[in-house]
Amino acid sequence: MAKKTKKKKGAADILLTLILILAIGVFCYAAYNLYHIYTEYKKGSDEYNQIEQMAVTTRDPDAPVVEEGGTEETGPTLTAPISVDFETLRSVNEDVIGWIYVEALDGISYPVVKGPDNSTYLHMTYERNYNFAGTIFIDCANSGDFSDCNTLVYGHNMKNGSMFGQLKKFSSSKETYQKSKYFWILTPEKDYRYEIVSAYTTGSTSDTYTLFKGPGAEFEQYLKDIRSRSEIQTEAREMNIKDKIVTLSTCTGNEATRFVVQGVRVDEVSK
Repeated sequence: MAKKTKKKKGAADILLTLILILAIGVFCYAAYNLYHIYTEYKKGSDEYNQIEQMAVTTRDPDAPVVEEGGTEETGPTLTAPISVDFETLRSVNEDVIGWIYVEALDGISYPVVKGPDNSTYLHMTYERNYNFAGTIFIDCANSGDFSDCNTLVYGHNMKNGSMFGQLKKFSSSKETYQKSKYFWILTPEKDYRYEIVSAYTTGSTSDTYTLFKGPGAEFEQYLKDIRSRSEIQTEAREMNIKDKIVTLSTCTGNEATRFVVQGVRVDEVSK
């Protein structure tokens, strides 16, 4: 009986030891994965912070703004909240076509590129390093000057809020839209201001991603449709076929859906 008891106890000890070793292994593997994810996020954030410091200057809101040939008596004129050194940006990556700046979201201020396809920049940063964050890019079928009826701009929904990770705030928080309903696309030639007209979740293959050959009845109907889909109430004016739309798109965690914020161009500032 004593021998049988010892054998049973020995087997139980071995089993417990194996379970403990397995649990430690699972813990170490999970910890490694978390560390790897953290370092990837940090590398991406650090790179884009350095790029912003290198190429972007924030305009002093208290400084007088006077157009060339104008006077201070005429009052302040529309100016983008930031200025961008595109020569410096091109020295790093010649695919750059613009810079996006969302007024209500402090975290969305990034270079925008156009690649040869829609996969190159999915997981490649502006400095061409592999990273989950990738780069903000427009659809490869769009014109690089934002002159299309609908320009599609893609960015990842990063868990740390970087890239387009904060876009969903326009739907989840009324205060975000109330803070500012504008975002900017700055280019080497002009700065464009867009007013947000719609924000909603849509299918990954929905007609939200339609690219138009030019203005017409189809685009006119599209403008009506996107307004009706909005999950938030906006104050944007009525749109017509002469308008230019920019669609900011990010993932939702569900492969079948995307979250989009769409804006209509309301101002352009020549340089």
